[in-house]
Amino acid sequence: MKKSFKHFSWLLVLLIPLLIVAGCGKSSSSSSNKTVKIGIMGSDEKIWKPIQTKLKKQGINIKLVTFTDYNQPNAALTNHEIDLNSFQHTYFMDQWNKAHKSHIVSIGKTVRAPLRLYSKKVKSVSDIKKGDQITIPNDSTNEGRALHLLQSAGLIKVDSKVELPTPKNITQNKLNLKITAVDAAQTPRSLTDAAGAVINNEFAAEAKLPNSETIYKEKINKASIPYINIIATNKSDKNNKTYKKIVKAYQTEATKKLLKKYYHGLTIPAW
Repeated sequence: MKKSFKHFSWLLVLLIPLLIVAGCGKSSSSSSNKTVKIGIMGSDEKIWKPIQTKLKKQGINIKLVTFTDYNQPNAALTNHEIDLNSFQHTYFMDQWNKAHKSHIVSIGKTVRAPLRLYSKKVKSVSDIKKGDQITIPNDSTNEGRALHLLQSAGLIKVDSKVELPTPKNITQNKLNLKITAVDAAQTPRSLTDAAGAVINNEFAAEAKLPNSETIYKEKINKASIPYINIIATNKSDKNNKTYKKIVKAYQTEATKKLLKKYYHGLTIPAW
């Protein structure tokens, strides 16, 4: 009995260190294999790729998940199909949270991306004629923002009491413009027929629209602060240390140079 116990004791002495090492190895491996999924619009991939490479050297693996529809990245985030997204401004996020009773929060600023009115048919706003068609994005936030842009350009007036106006809330339209809401991704294509189109910067970049076709640009002032783009996550993850490292990796001089290179002034660093 004593001999058997003695052998068992020696066996424990030999096995315990091995078990500890094996346990540590498993923990380290699972941690290093953690992948952070970030939802982006396709045009932003060239901005995020270098960040992805940089973070990989720090042991943070990023998987970029591209979307083509503004309604998809937040749904994917709340369903935990992705961990972060980087496509929206603060106002869009706030409206989404209200409409879907979600708890998405900002963990870092990225860029200001002023809306622009483009045209292939006229050179200035004053050249727009009676009865011309103007297309705008059809998602509620950018639709209202586009109408305010057209009001700022002096083309229409909208009901000041309505926070998110639609074409139904236009109170003055002296040129009797045909204002049509279409999917945001389709606004560049609409320039073939329409006299002008209000286009978000990522879709303008994808369509390679030149600055020379901009006939009016959203002003950057206090009123535009809610339209600063952000990196967002679920509220329960807002203090995640890895996510904060990703924000820090984005907010660099290198990213500023990439934004200038690929967007040619369409977007402005906001951090």
